[in-house]
Amino acid sequence: MKKVLLTGFDPFGGETINPSWEVASRLHQRKLEGLEVEARQLPTVFHKSLNLLRQLLLNVKPDVVICVGQAGGRSDIAIERVAVNLSDARISDNEENKPIDEPIIPGGPAAYWSTLPVKAIAAAIRQDGIPASVSYSAGTFVCNHLFYGLQHMLASDYPSMKSGFIHIPYLPAQTAERPNLPSMSLDVMERAIEIAIKTSILSVCEPVA
Repeated sequence: MKKVLLTGFDPFGGETINPSWEVASRLHQRKLEGLEVEARQLPTVFHKSLNLLRQLLLNVKPDVVICVGQAGGRSDIAIERVAVNLSDARISDNEENKPIDEPIIPGGPAAYWSTLPVKAIAAAIRQDGIPASVSYSAGTFVCNHLFYGLQHMLASDYPSMKSGFIHIPYLPAQTAERPNLPSMSLDVMERAIEIAIKTSILSVCEPVA
């Protein structure tokens, strides 16, 4: 049975909930057409999140890794295509770190591509009636930090493993006092990530779109 490692973050920036972990925790240990999902929470902290992820790769030994993060203000499921070697924080992380214009991996490549079938994932989610798109900017906060670090680890140590990052919108409760910001229900986002998992597992033996 193929194994998928699915990660979400803890709340940050004054929030009491993070939809990425709410979705990931719902899918923990779910068996989907010959694959099993292992979900883990990561801290919204530069470097610490990467160190924990490195250990998870050793312990879980997944075939596919999908990291999920919150992107407040976005209106759809955003399948990230590229991670850049830059941490440039507008706000502090959960341990008060606030790197400015710092490389994630000194001397590393400027960017890494996702190795998930990003176009196929977005198309499959849209086919189910859920808004989705391919995104070309994962930002420069902890989400991009984790995404770049993950791709670097896999390029160096796990070349056969596939991996990438997906951003999801706020939950409706998070926009109760932000009436102009979009949101998406937990049930819909769970369905979208389930579709992303099923589509991604095919990339283990098929070319990336």
